[in-house]
Amino acid sequence: MAERVTAPVGGPSKATVAELQRRLVRYYSTFTVALLGFVVLMLVLELVFRLPNLIIGWAFVLLTMAMYAVIGVLNFTRRLDEYYVAGRVVPAFFNGMATGADWMSAASFISMAGQIWLLGYDGLAYIMGWTGGYVLLVMLFAPYIRKFGQFTIPDFVAARFGEHPRAARLTGAVCAIIVSFAYVVAQVTGVGLIMSRIFGLPYEIGVFVGLSGVLVCSFLGGMKSITWTQVAQYVILIISYLIPVSVLSARFTGIPISEIMYGQALQNIVRLEQAQGFQAAQSYIEPFKQVLSNASARAALPWLNLQPATNNAWVGTPWEFIALTFCLMAGTAGLPHILIRYYTVPNPRQARISVGWSLFFIYLLYFTAPAYAAFSRWEIMQNVVGQPINALPSWVESWKATGLLTITDRNNDGILQFAELGINPDLIVLATPEIAGLPYTIAAFVAAGGLAAALSTADGLLLVLSTAVSHDIYTKVINPQASYGRRFLISRAMILIGALLAAIAALPRLAFISQLVAWAFSLAASSFFPVVLLGIFWKRANAKGAIAGMIGGMVVCLIYMFGNYVNPYFTLFGLSHLSAGIFGMIVNFALQIIVSLTTAPSPAHIQALVDEMRDPRGEMMGTREPLPEPETQPAPGAQPGTAPA
Repeated sequence: MAERVTAPVGGPSKATVAELQRRLVRYYSTFTVALLGFVVLMLVLELVFRLPNLIIGWAFVLLTMAMYAVIGVLNFTRRLDEYYVAGRVVPAFFNGMATGADWMSAASFISMAGQIWLLGYDGLAYIMGWTGGYVLLVMLFAPYIRKFGQFTIPDFVAARFGEHPRAARLTGAVCAIIVSFAYVVAQVTGVGLIMSRIFGLPYEIGVFVGLSGVLVCSFLGGMKSITWTQVAQYVILIISYLIPVSVLSARFTGIPISEIMYGQALQNIVRLEQAQGFQAAQSYIEPFKQVLSNASARAALPWLNLQPATNNAWVGTPWEFIALTFCLMAGTAGLPHILIRYYTVPNPRQARISVGWSLFFIYLLYFTAPAYAAFSRWEIMQNVVGQPINALPSWVESWKATGLLTITDRNNDGILQFAELGINPDLIVLATPEIAGLPYTIAAFVAAGGLAAALSTADGLLLVLSTAVSHDIYTKVINPQASYGRRFLISRAMILIGALLAAIAALPRLAFISQLVAWAFSLAASSFFPVVLLGIFWKRANAKGAIAGMIGGMVVCLIYMFGNYVNPYFTLFGLSHLSAGIFGMIVNFALQIIVSLTTAPSPAHIQALVDEMRDPRGEMMGTREPLPEPETQPAPGAQPGTAPA
């Protein structure tokens, strides 16, 4: 077990951080070797001893769940700074890895390549938006947020707009709850899909079974245990993601580096399209071919009795592509569970370096996703399409049982045409190992990676939800004299309540996972991005403007989102509900600027605080609240270290 390491006033020393990093390298190198050894062992048991698929699936899920639980227990803490910000001692490299896991949710792992598989060129908006947002983070937010030195984003809002701190904090906390809840619903949806495939459970039951994994990490040591668990989850998800596509690339091209053979995959997809009679406008590489439809709303909300509606008027225009890309960028920079990660590093310089490492670790998956989609589409078009329907591979029947795959013989010729194959984008990554004919061990490993992606993000989101209620609303607004123990009790209760509500909201499957996440990003772009940006760079911004901006931006975004979701003709410039954040951002910026200019400016001490925050030197110790000592000691054997044993 690592000895206790806590941050001294002004941040930990370089020697302390360097020693911690050396120990972490040893821990996680050992973990990676052990993980690969386990995968090899399961392969041998499957191929030589014919171990049943169900046992293999259980082995991967139970092993990873047990590992997360062990890391959480070993890093149990009741210290406030460790619970909320991991003691501010996380090295930039490992914070980058944890941020990558926190960021690469079920949408990135499970759904993003599937969206590119389905949409082709138009799906690249997700790649550009979700990576471009980190450029905004490193340039505009990360070092300033870290220097401010608070625990939560509503903390920042309350201190920066200190003329009306309670109202500003409450507004920020409510926005954080809405954004995080929308995001965590997508993660629970991903968990339900994985559980239903591995264990053959109905999706509705799989959702609640998967909650146990979400709660294992979230209940234990707050940000401290979540951080070290997320590093392990990143190792699992990135290795499991790269294996199937590398095998496909080697099989088709002779070179296992799918990223550099992506162009060859595209050429063969176009060749197969021509051979199968695709129209030019239907081509995988043709841009801007999305139509607006209410199909998702009709399937998820049958009680509304919506009539089918499809709006083709904006096909061929780039506005939705551009708007969605920008919404995802701004939403990235405004997500509370990502912003708080930069409170966990030792100093502002490490925060900026941490963003660089985050982008590198995210790049490894995002650079591969288009190739993943292309090679999977090539495999299906070449070896599945055109085959007799009664002689399709066994994986087809397995995935038909999940409801994510449909086969409709429209011309009754018994031969599968591409148009007769209905594939949900959430299927592609999870099914690719089976599509490629790989051993079931690899499929189970990929499922464990998807589970790691969903759990890692869900943990961070539930922490934001629980701290918004326990810290920002209850302790700071309702009962400032709340005891230490009560704060932790409410935080843990809200984790449970938030997870249960998210599971209930995930049952109707309102949209694809990536689309659910796009909603969360639009909400973040409409609420936090303008407020944090102007709060850092415009001293004239005041509390009344910030409050008006957050409320107005959120309301406009929700109205447009729902209106377009149920009626595709409710649109401006062909923008869909996924990019509703564009309108929320415009309203937020406009209200902040107008209200701030027409009301009294922030007091001189707050304007001086803004100047100090933008100075790259030193720390802002005056903005941090005193840290009470815990009323009870940690459980025996759960000494609070800063890394897993």
